[in-house]
Amino acid sequence: MIVTKSWLNEWIDLDGISTEDLAKTFNSIGLEVDSIKSYEIPNKIIFGRVIECESHPDADKLNICQVDIGTSTRQIVCGASNVRAGLDVIVATIGAVMPSGMVIKPVKLRGVESEGMICSAVEIGLEDAQDGIVELDSSVGKYKLGQEVCENPIFSDDLIEIELTANRGDCLSIRGVARDLSAAYDRPLKDRNIKDEEEKRVGIGRILTLSHEANLDVNLRYKAIDLKDFNLPFIVKLRLAQIQDKRGTDIESIMLYATHSSGVILRAYNYGFFCEENKTLAKIELVSDDNGYASIMSKEKASTVGIVQEDASKVTYDEGTVLIEASYIPPDIISRKMQESKIPAGPMYYRTSRGSEPELDQGLDFCLNLIELNSDSLLFGGSIELGNSYEDKIISVSIKEIDEIIGADVDRVKITKILKNLGFGTTKSSADNFVISVPRFRHDISHKQDIAEEIVRLIGIDNIPSKAFTFTEDNRLKDDYFSYKKRQDYRHKAAYNGFFESVHFVFDEKKVLQEYGFEILDEELELLNPIVNTLDTLRSTLFTGLLKAASNNSKNGYSSIKLFEVGSLFNSKREESVKMAMLFSGDRESENLSNSGKPKKVDFGFFAQKISDIIGEFELREFKTSHSLSHIYQTAEVLIDGESVGELFRVHPTVEDAYDLDLTYMCELDFEKLPYGLKTAVKTSKYQASFKDLSLIMPQEMNYEKVKTTINSADVNNLVRFYPVDKYSDESLGENMSLSIRFVLQSDDKTLEEEDITTAMDSILDSLKSELGIGLR
Repeated sequence: MIVTKSWLNEWIDLDGISTEDLAKTFNSIGLEVDSIKSYEIPNKIIFGRVIECESHPDADKLNICQVDIGTSTRQIVCGASNVRAGLDVIVATIGAVMPSGMVIKPVKLRGVESEGMICSAVEIGLEDAQDGIVELDSSVGKYKLGQEVCENPIFSDDLIEIELTANRGDCLSIRGVARDLSAAYDRPLKDRNIKDEEEKRVGIGRILTLSHEANLDVNLRYKAIDLKDFNLPFIVKLRLAQIQDKRGTDIESIMLYATHSSGVILRAYNYGFFCEENKTLAKIELVSDDNGYASIMSKEKASTVGIVQEDASKVTYDEGTVLIEASYIPPDIISRKMQESKIPAGPMYYRTSRGSEPELDQGLDFCLNLIELNSDSLLFGGSIELGNSYEDKIISVSIKEIDEIIGADVDRVKITKILKNLGFGTTKSSADNFVISVPRFRHDISHKQDIAEEIVRLIGIDNIPSKAFTFTEDNRLKDDYFSYKKRQDYRHKAAYNGFFESVHFVFDEKKVLQEYGFEILDEELELLNPIVNTLDTLRSTLFTGLLKAASNNSKNGYSSIKLFEVGSLFNSKREESVKMAMLFSGDRESENLSNSGKPKKVDFGFFAQKISDIIGEFELREFKTSHSLSHIYQTAEVLIDGESVGELFRVHPTVEDAYDLDLTYMCELDFEKLPYGLKTAVKTSKYQASFKDLSLIMPQEMNYEKVKTTINSADVNNLVRFYPVDKYSDESLGENMSLSIRFVLQSDDKTLEEEDITTAMDSILDSLKSELGIGLR
């Protein structure tokens, strides 16, 4: 954001405040100064007036001018095409040293004496404000002929460039910056209310009507002016050159100038664009276009509110009726729309998306007053407006809460004064509580902490008294500590098992999440201003980040890739949870002598064992994922103590190909459900354990889960654990298969005898026979 001291002084009295002090204030209130440029006009450069102007007898492009410089009249030969009699100009007199280093001396040009130089803006060290020499007018303030230009604050000015954070759209105007200074210096903004003699004007209703659809979340206000003999003031030309922004026509330039000054988004429309043939009544329609944007329509589209104006509706004439539009659309709405369906944007979109001024009246009046002062134009009376309902955002906060957040006691009167100068409405619901209404232009304020931050930045962090550091020992063994310790322990376990930690943003690409069927944020909770298009939403899974990281490793020549991440995820309601995910791709191990340079690839069982090495014992159950990353035949649900904690699967071959990966397995677990706590010692039997294998004939389609449930329900004495060790099928078994299960039996009281083992096995076989109809092979 570019401001100048003289421009700010039009909105707030800066008398007695130096540019150095101004820069320090900006930095202290959070408006970081990026650069300062001072315009210093040399001495002996003065104001003058061209009394006579005649063509040079021996040069077509030169003119001989008689210039009144207050104390005398000087003859100056000038080559500018815009020099003419009656023009007030800037004159470099004899002895003046120009910014370029040139010294002005008496000279003869084609035989004619010349005592000085009539200057352009660039020649006196200003920006290139206009072609040819400077044409002075009343916009630069009062001056006397012969007075040095350096005495005029418009010319001897200081330009300050401010770096704004993305949330401070309210400071994208001179008025917005002045409002912050008003709070910092406790000086009121200057009253710029313009008295309008409405009763003497032709009403705008005679020439314009507006129809609209409902619920478009747009504020609009229209005025009309009969443009005649409008000349763009020099101060406008100069300041637009200083902010390095220009427009092709004078009317477009004044719109830009008024927008930069007031913060209100202004547009000028060709009146005839909205009139039907041979009719003088213009009809504007506000509708929602095919992409859901609020659009200004006639026979064809005139503009998309807040985004872009079509060339056909722009003003290209110097005289005639012009419609002036002031608009406001909430920045969160327009930013969300652009994410959903991006369209080409115009130069005003940046301001609109960051938050423009919603007080449309002050911007329109400022603009039209400028036009009236610099032309013979006639303004139509009244206005046509459309406003959507808006409820003020209310924040309740106590003095105690503010003091605790800031860390110091702040006077109540000072808090009230700061908030009032910033445009906040404040009332006291009690002696110690504020009820604060947030102005619409501060869309970034939503919590009491934001209010405290506003107070701190205006008081100044350096002005908050320091306090002696008080050290007290507290019990650190709280939930936060155990959460941290748990995360550290699992990270270390993953690293001990050869996995490398991968860390990603909590942002992800919405398109990728939707492509693979993952949950995304509800529309109203989406990010307003994403960093980049590939990080435009909050992530709902760790899988996509690990796949991208694995793909990069694969492209860098790694054949065995083991990655893990512990991080936050967000569901559609922005509710946060913590998950842990692992990825294993390619070879089980590196090439070496033991595998003859041909290591085996990772498979389902090997990956499951690796996960077990990290999180401990778990069970797997047949499962179908809700996304499309997984292989449909190699997917399982992970259970710990009968509770589901996540999923484990092989990545679908099409996804492996898309990411240039070899065989890849992934697992994502709910970190909160992973076991963590004090380990308890349990007494174990001193007697020898016995092992017994049973080979069962069972249908191939029967799940092991059924067999396991039946054995557990049999409640066999001395059965410690059991697990499958082999599976076999051939043509002789038909649709059946042989499953070998190993049983571990152990008693706390004695060494088991053969009879005890046989009894236990018979009990198991009886249950399997009666419940599932299966038996020994």
